[in-house]
Amino acid sequence: MANGNKNGMKKRLGRGLNALLGDPESTANAPAGDTPAGEDRNAAAPAPKQTVAVDLIDPNPFQPRKEFSPESLAELSESIKRHGVLQPILLRPINGRFQLIAGERRWRAAKEAGLGEVPARLLELDDRQVCEAAIEENLKRQDLSVLEKAQAFQEYLDRFECSIEDLSKQLSMSRSNVSNMLRLLELPNAVKELLSRDAISPGHARALLPLDEAQQLELCARIQKESWSVRQTEAEVRAVQNDGSTKPTKPAAEKPPVPEASNHVLSLQNFLRDQLGQRVEIKLSAKNAGRLIVHFGSNTEFEQLVRKLKNAA
Repeated sequence: MANGNKNGMKKRLGRGLNALLGDPESTANAPAGDTPAGEDRNAAAPAPKQTVAVDLIDPNPFQPRKEFSPESLAELSESIKRHGVLQPILLRPINGRFQLIAGERRWRAAKEAGLGEVPARLLELDDRQVCEAAIEENLKRQDLSVLEKAQAFQEYLDRFECSIEDLSKQLSMSRSNVSNMLRLLELPNAVKELLSRDAISPGHARALLPLDEAQQLELCARIQKESWSVRQTEAEVRAVQNDGSTKPTKPAAEKPPVPEASNHVLSLQNFLRDQLGQRVEIKLSAKNAGRLIVHFGSNTEFEQLVRKLKNAA
């Protein structure tokens, strides 16, 4: 693709994509061709509208949403039976069929409503742009769970070998917000399950990351039972790190106390995690001594880590 075409496509994926995705509350019932208030009429022109048979449409392989509420789909299906599909779905042509870019809930609900075809706009996008569009739509329309967002972000970073900063710019999110969300993937499955059920909050979950699984689960029980705030959880985690137990005891007289990680050390730990894209721990064992631990979960992550370290060197 020529460089000029790439730049044009990027523009479409900025204001142009937002215009195509639309604001469901302000454009869902707007007549076709109307421009929402405040929208720039000089933004990238939308792709031509047409109808496409629902049986010729395939799901988006980059869809971050793993679960679709049957109740929500049933409500949307009833609305579509009464009013039709008011917002065209976005598709790209592939091998004589069409692949969803955005609008999977509308497509599923339209099939449930018995529609044979749906209004659509066709775009020529590459895999990376389709992945960005899928994440963008789900972030700005019906919120994903925090773990679904984190998994979608990690899959994007792995697939396209880009940095956290690159992803944050594409999504117009802060780098720290993206990084904090990715850290939740480091949690053991038992704690992820509690987070997915809203038994603990993302803030609680991030505070627990420095502990091992048994300690995390013990504190999760106390978070729920005693209704701890995130600050209370952070304070208890520091106590556990210093004492090695969720039941604080006085350190043995013959052993020097483990230094508590200062804000400076914690900021360095976060900086290294953002730069390397992996979980990083700075473990202090005594004054001016300790360990720097960089975690990886697969050969691919290890190879990416080695490349980053070589480039930095």
